[in-house]
Amino acid sequence: MADTYDVIIIGGGPGGYNCAIRCGQLGLKVACVETRAALGGTCLNVGCIPSKALLHATELYETAADDFEAMGMSAKVSADVPKMIEKKEEVVDGLTKGIAFLFKKNKVDHIQGFGKIVGKGKVDVDGKTYQAKNIVVATGSEVASLPFIDIDEKKVVSSTGALELKSVPKRMIVIGGGVIGLELGSVWRRLGADVTVIEYLDQILPGMDMEVRKTSARIFKKQGMKFELGRKVTAVDGAGKTVKIESEAAKGSKEKSFEADVVLVAIGRKPYTDGLGLDSVGVETTERGFIKVDHWKAADGVYAIGDVIEGPMLAHKAEEEGVAVAETIAGQSGHVNYGIIPGVVYTFPEIANVGKTEEELKEEGVPYKVGKFPLMANSRARCNHETDGFAKIIAHAETDEILGGHIIAPGAGDMIHEICLGMEFRAASQDIARTCHAHPTLSEAVRQAAMGVEGWTMQA
Repeated sequence: MADTYDVIIIGGGPGGYNCAIRCGQLGLKVACVETRAALGGTCLNVGCIPSKALLHATELYETAADDFEAMGMSAKVSADVPKMIEKKEEVVDGLTKGIAFLFKKNKVDHIQGFGKIVGKGKVDVDGKTYQAKNIVVATGSEVASLPFIDIDEKKVVSSTGALELKSVPKRMIVIGGGVIGLELGSVWRRLGADVTVIEYLDQILPGMDMEVRKTSARIFKKQGMKFELGRKVTAVDGAGKTVKIESEAAKGSKEKSFEADVVLVAIGRKPYTDGLGLDSVGVETTERGFIKVDHWKAADGVYAIGDVIEGPMLAHKAEEEGVAVAETIAGQSGHVNYGIIPGVVYTFPEIANVGKTEEELKEEGVPYKVGKFPLMANSRARCNHETDGFAKIIAHAETDEILGGHIIAPGAGDMIHEICLGMEFRAASQDIARTCHAHPTLSEAVRQAAMGVEGWTMQA
C-alpha cells in the first residue's frame, strides 16, 4: 500500500533526517513527517547553523575593527545587520535544499504536517493516517522559559528572535550563562551592544570543567561582556519602550534592577512531546518530559531519539542515535558511545570538551593525572595574536588511558576530535604525545598537553 511504511519518523531535524536517510540506504521504505516546509529542524533553521553564520560574520567584523592595526593593517569597517541576516538565510536555504536532495536520492518520502501517533503502527498527519511497522519520535526540543516571562520575539526574545534582530540593541540582557546565551550574546556584543549576562549559578557554562568555566569568564569579561552571577531573575516587564528586569541574589534577598532594549531568554530547552499521542501506545515520560527508552525503544514498535530522550541536547548526539536506530530496525547492531560525545561553545575563542571533568573524577574516586598547555606558549597562536586559552588532557593515573579533554582556543571545536578519536580507541595520553604534529599549528597544544600528563612538555 502507498501509505504503508517500514519506518515513519516524526521530526525532520538532525536526528530525524539522518535516521530517514540511513533507513533509505538500508533498503527500508521510510517517510519523515515534519511540520516545517524546510527540513533540518531547529538546528538548521533557527539554531545551530544560522547562529554559526552570524558568529563567523561578527568575528571577522571584530577582527577587522579591533586587531588589524596591531598586525600592520588599517581598514574602515561597518556592519550591515540586515545584510548579515540575509546572508545567514542563504546559508540555511542551501543546506535545507541539500537535505531535500538526499531524501530524493535515498527514496525518503517527506510528509509535511503535524504528525502524531494514534495507535499501534499508526501516524496521523493533519487528518490522514499512515501505517508503519516502526515509528521513530524525533521531535526535538523547544525553548524553556519562566512563567512570568512573555517572549514576544521583539523585545523579549528566545534564540529564534535573537537571530532575526534587524538592528543592534544598545543594551542587551541575557538570562542564562549557558552555551546559547554566550554565543548569541557574543554576536550582539561584537556589533556594539552592551551585553550583561545574568546567571543563577555562581559560574557560567554549567557542567563543564571548572577551570574552563573560570578561564572562559575571564576571557569574556576582557572582551567587554558583563556578568551577574549567583542572581535569580524574578520579573521581566516588556510593556514599555524598554524592558525592565528585577532580580535577587540566588542565595539571599539582595535585589537589583536592570533595564535593556532587548532581553534574550536562554535558560535552556525542554523536550517537545506535547500532542504526539504517546499515551496511545504506552510510551512513558519522566517528570521533566523526556521519553523513557531502553536502547532507544520506548514501546513495541516505537523508538525515540535526540532531544526528546535524556542526555545532552546536541545535534550530533541526535544524529548518532538516528543512525543507530535505523541500523537496529534493519537488523544490524546500532551503537552510540555516550562517553565520547564532544560539546562545543562557538564563541571566540571556542570552548570544546569531551569525556570527564576533574570534578566528576574526584566525585567518582578515579585516580587521574592532568596535562595542560597554554596557548600563550603556542607558536601559531602567537603568530595569530590569539593567545587566550589552553589545551588540557586528563588521563587515568595508573593506566594512562585518556578520560577527558578540554580546550579553549580558536578552532577548539575541530581540535577536540583528535582527543575523541583517541578515546574511541582507548588511547593513552602517550599515544597522542608521541604522534608527530605539524609545526606551527594550534593542534600542537593538544600534543603538548598530552606530553604534560607525564611532565615532559617542551615547546615554548
